[in-house]
Amino acid sequence: MRWPYPRIVAHRGGGSLAPENTLAAIRLAASLGFRGVEFDVMLAGDGTPVLIHDETLERTTGVKGEVARTPYRDLEKLDIPRFQDAARLCRELGVWANVEIKPAQGHSRATGEAVAGMASELWRGAPLQPVLSSFSSVALEAARAAAPDLPRGLLVDEVPADWPGQLRALDCVGLHCNQRHLGEHEARAIKKAGYGLLCWTVDDPVAARRLLGWGADCLVTDALKLIGPGFA
Repeated sequence: MRWPYPRIVAHRGGGSLAPENTLAAIRLAASLGFRGVEFDVMLAGDGTPVLIHDETLERTTGVKGEVARTPYRDLEKLDIPRFQDAARLCRELGVWANVEIKPAQGHSRATGEAVAGMASELWRGAPLQPVLSSFSSVALEAARAAAPDLPRGLLVDEVPADWPGQLRALDCVGLHCNQRHLGEHEARAIKKAGYGLLCWTVDDPVAARRLLGWGADCLVTDALKLIGPGFA
């Protein structure tokens, strides 16, 4: 595929320069010239899609509790934004979004359906649609059913031997790979097969240039000052 999205994307909103998965992080990335951000979306206890990576609250907020058991009215006090607010901010700032569907255990289908359905509405008429990504094939299947026109990407830690079959089965536009476990042969095979190749999380400029040389379309980074939007 021809990759229509930004080449360099800020991880969890603002990389290492801002609190992760917050509106402030997205604003920071935009202020630095980034045209793309990645963030994680999980369902709160009342079903509200919110931006957070972990199933528990403690690492990012200092408060004990499980996201899937906490209603949004309590999460709002902890600087955990709603997905809809992040989406509106992205559109306002002209920033593309790589939306990782990050379901809590046992909530894969519900999360995929909710996030995709909401994304379809929030980006209606946008010139560049978000990509919905996930490690969960169940979440991606649900996302496809809820919003078949939105592009999807399969997240993997290590590239599976049957990656072509998995991408076809889920009708994905690309494979989103952990750059630490990606080899040149795999990268070139993914590109030769016509898929987009996104690599995460790339914080070393030497590694970034190597991956781009292998044909990677997109790098997700925490090192916003080292690997900026104009990196080449």
